Amino acid sequence: TDLIKNGSCTADVFALLWLAIEYEMTILFSGGTATGKTTFLNVCMPFIPINHRIVSIEDTRELLLPATLYWAPLVMRQPNPEGKGEVTMLDLLVNSLRMRPDRIIVGEIRRQREAEVLFEAMHTGHSVYATLHADTAAETISRLTHPPINVPPNLLDAVNLNVVLFRDRKKGIRRVLQVAELIVDENKVTPNILYRFKPSEDKIIEHAKSLKFYDEVTRYTGMSYQDIVKDLAKRKGILMWMVKNEIRSITEISKVMTLYYSDEKKLLDVVNKNKKLSSI
Repeated sequence: TDLIKNGSCTADVFALLWLAIEYEMTILFSGGTATGKTTFLNVCMPFIPINHRIVSIEDTRELLLPATLYWAPLVMRQPNPEGKGEVTMLDLLVNSLRMRPDRIIVGEIRRQREAEVLFEAMHTGHSVYATLHADTAAETISRLTHPPINVPPNLLDAVNLNVVLFRDRKKGIRRVLQVAELIVDENKVTPNILYRFKPSEDKIIEHAKSLKFYDEVTRYTGMSYQDIVKDLAKRKGILMWMVKNEIRSITEISKVMTLYYSDEKKLLDVVNKNKKLSSI
């Protein structure tokens, strides 16, 4: 809700990400240094259904998820002075697959072997969320498909959305620069920008129609395009109610999401009548 209020993102984009996360779709968060990749990843995680098992892998502990979520945080370990006892990101990633996770969160993709295991996890049905250093959706594709990461282009079909973040140091603002889907045609990958940041108006606007995302949602859920539009409007309404009522702490957000997944009808009644969170 803070990111919506300060203009870093919009309720429309968050509604889209909420839909994607609920239905176990994979999202990559890209951006330069200090653009807010980890923060943005963190604020999206409460959208995960409360009965899903989550495993996070980081080099430094930064994520903070609601206590209501079933979460196993893993952190890599540096070797001791004798060079022994090291636990690498790859070790954690390989072992996390034995923990029967529904969702895997990776602090950052850096090396080829890590990326290979991560994309293998995507193709075996795991929902993955990860960060990557890249300034645009096109650069995200370039970084993934060239050394040192060097993932085969056809594997990028497993990525459902790419969120690119941007920092303007002169103005002291952070914004969502692009929300894109990755279109794979044989061995060529191109980004289709769904939303983009318009600097002249300091707004995040819709840029192009989806070529892939809504079809994938339909395939997973059976919803028609009209159903998806209604569903996104419903989620946007909940988000704007949260903004209006200044629901911003992790405990409050957790309470709203728990109610959404356990008794959606009751939450919508509260939202439609514009009641306070304390009334739940």
